[in-house]
Amino acid sequence: MNTNSTQVNPLGTEKTGRLVARFAIPSVISLVVNSLYNMVDQVFIGQGVGYLGNAATNVIMPMTLIMMAVAMMFGNGASAYMSLQLGKGEPEKAARGVGNMTTLLVGSGVVFLILFELLLQPLCYLFGARGEVMGYAVDYGRIIVLGFPVFVIGVGAGSVIRADGRPKASMVGMLIGCITNMILDPIFIFVCGWGVQGAAWATILGQLFNAVFYIVCLCRFQTVRLEKRHLIPQLHTAGRIVSLGMSSFFTQIAATVVIAIQNNLLVKYGARSVYGADIPMAALGITMKTSQLITSIAMGIASGVQPILGYNYGSRQYDRVKQTFRISFGICTAIMLAALVVFQVFPEAIISIFGQESELYMEFAVKCFRIYLMACFMIPSGMVIGIFYQAIGRPAPSMAISLSRQIIFLIPAMLILSALWGIDGLLWAGPVSDMLSGILAILVLWQGWGNIFEEERTEKRPQVMGVRRFCFFH
Repeated sequence: MNTNSTQVNPLGTEKTGRLVARFAIPSVISLVVNSLYNMVDQVFIGQGVGYLGNAATNVIMPMTLIMMAVAMMFGNGASAYMSLQLGKGEPEKAARGVGNMTTLLVGSGVVFLILFELLLQPLCYLFGARGEVMGYAVDYGRIIVLGFPVFVIGVGAGSVIRADGRPKASMVGMLIGCITNMILDPIFIFVCGWGVQGAAWATILGQLFNAVFYIVCLCRFQTVRLEKRHLIPQLHTAGRIVSLGMSSFFTQIAATVVIAIQNNLLVKYGARSVYGADIPMAALGITMKTSQLITSIAMGIASGVQPILGYNYGSRQYDRVKQTFRISFGICTAIMLAALVVFQVFPEAIISIFGQESELYMEFAVKCFRIYLMACFMIPSGMVIGIFYQAIGRPAPSMAISLSRQIIFLIPAMLILSALWGIDGLLWAGPVSDMLSGILAILVLWQGWGNIFEEERTEKRPQVMGVRRFCFFH
């Protein structure tokens, strides 16, 4: 059954602006709601347990990010692989990619469940838990890791469901999980009195419902016929999935390393400041969660258009690829500029949502918003350009761009600036890395734009390289 030719597949025929809206809006809603329910955890824990509970969830976050990194590697890699194969008219290869992804997701979830349960306390210490925070972190983490086998399905399968031309189904699955969690959070934390453990159980149940819905969707694919034999891992297919998804993996792993280093630096330099060790960890954790809510809009747009980019690049409809990229880049940058204004003007209003603490806590939290997020408008440059390269099957530049913000710029900036200026220097590392990585991503695309569409270039009259590069956004 070949229903994926360019003539009948809307990815290759429908107006690009309409396609971007149809695919990006559900993806944005999914990721925003996902970020919202992460924030809701923080709000309810802050109100019901206090800032020590929020600090504990920040300790567990790196473990969740590791698992998310693996799931995104398989899910985004399979989505890019599937879109490229459908664009080339190869539904059998696309189906094998989806099947291999499913097996890899479930297997990795079980492996990490066992690993993290055995090593939970040492990992909590590694990620910055000290004193009272350690008890809360172990209580929360012991439960959270139980959900990893279903968590990976919720993270990974949504991408291939979008690539199947069903962005709304991908959105619904995410909404089911998020809404379940938001309903159960206050019940388990306040009514049952379970504290951080209640928040963890609410999260797991939401992930379970999300995974069940996505499994049903995987059994009812529209563009490919998924069979049992496709679930058997094939070295070449799995390798291609991993290579295409590697940039997503390293982005999340880099985030894990950053948080581990950042938490330990917060404890070290916070203890030397008037704020103490616990306030900086809790305040910066809330700042990052709020930032993730806004950046999830940009990520939703970028990941939502990935199937459009991949399909049209595979079918050699290069004008549609360019137009889709320009639309998504422009919208994402505009959103982050608006967010910058909100973060600078209304930080107190945002912070108060998470609970009223001491004046010192409020003072440092405001400082976090105004300094750490100062250059957030540059984040879409790396995000959109990285996913663009991933979508067209070029993992190397995608990986380089994805790693630049956190590994190349943020970690050195944190270590150097905190050594010079203490806790304030740690905050200034944020805008420094955002600005430098954004500029690097634009330069990479600037230099490589002409070579991306090499076949098209040979069919047209030669152009002046500088002019073509200068005009790639126009």
